[in-house]
Amino acid sequence: MDSTLLIAAIVFAVLLAAILAWLLIRQRRQMKELEKKAAGKNHAASQAADTTSIPSRQLQLQAYERLILLTDRIALPNLIHRAHQPELSAREMQSLLTLSIRQEFEHNITQQLYVSAEAWDAVRNYKDQNMLIINQVGSFLPEGATAADLNRQLLDLLMQNPKASLQNIVSEALSYEAKKLL
Repeated sequence: MDSTLLIAAIVFAVLLAAILAWLLIRQRRQMKELEKKAAGKNHAASQAADTTSIPSRQLQLQAYERLILLTDRIALPNLIHRAHQPELSAREMQSLLTLSIRQEFEHNITQQLYVSAEAWDAVRNYKDQNMLIINQVGSFLPEGATAADLNRQLLDLLMQNPKASLQNIVSEALSYEAKKLL
């Protein structure tokens, strides 16, 4: 009964996070379109925007590339595979997984300078979602649970509900924005 309740709570939280992320991205795109129309951007202004310096574009593309790599590295299956240490307790593994996510994120924090606010928000929401899932699953495990128990529960959750992860949505959004620069 507890695992069913846990799965239901996590699925609800993940779906809510996905819906909110999608709505946020959609709203910001609509606002940008309205701003462009209101500003009456003319043909000369759009030509000037197309002449963005090549080094600047390269930095932006590299930032999107790094953020796509970040989303892959903090994907729960990949993270579990890299960080798996069977001798740890579930609580220690929970701390290790969340610390790994935090470190990966902090290592790439400067990339926000080169990407849109929407892209950065999506990456940040994905990081927060993964940490929430880890902490929620960890909180439902019994006191003597092992790292393997936590990892198995996390992977089972993702197998039972493949849409529980925002990785594909975030990666596609980053890829879409990067392609607009090409």
